[in-house]
Amino acid sequence: MNLNNIKPAAGSTFSSKRIGRGQGSGKGGTAGKGHNGQQARAGYSQKIGFEGGQMPLQRRLPKFGFKNVNRKEFRAINLDDIQTLIDTKSITGDITKEVLVQNGLATKNESVKIMGRGELKSAVSISADKFTKSALELISKVGGQAITL
Repeated sequence: MNLNNIKPAAGSTFSSKRIGRGQGSGKGGTAGKGHNGQQARAGYSQKIGFEGGQMPLQRRLPKFGFKNVNRKEFRAINLDDIQTLIDTKSITGDITKEVLVQNGLATKNESVKIMGRGELKSAVSISADKFTKSALELISKVGGQAITL
């Protein structure tokens, strides 16, 4: 089998019905659009959610929730991810935001939050925008240092 001899399964495709080609075709006259009305006109396009003048569903249902425009998003990085990079010798010395960006754990415009999942075995100095309580405890337990930017 090659790309030049691939065909669809037998009976799975068929030619479309030719509309507006006379009464003998079965789709002549109104060309399958029925008689008059908005949808029979040329250039008709229905707006998304339009229900023929009835109040649309998205306007009938009650609204709820709240979007905080001042919300600050953080990239969560766990201690086990950092320990993996230390084990593979990708990180040596202090861990700064630039080091995390170089190793693909964050992008340069993201705020970084260190989370406490996993275990840290080596005493390292970590600089980040935020730390969880569990991460601070684990870092200090091994003799490391957590520096909040």
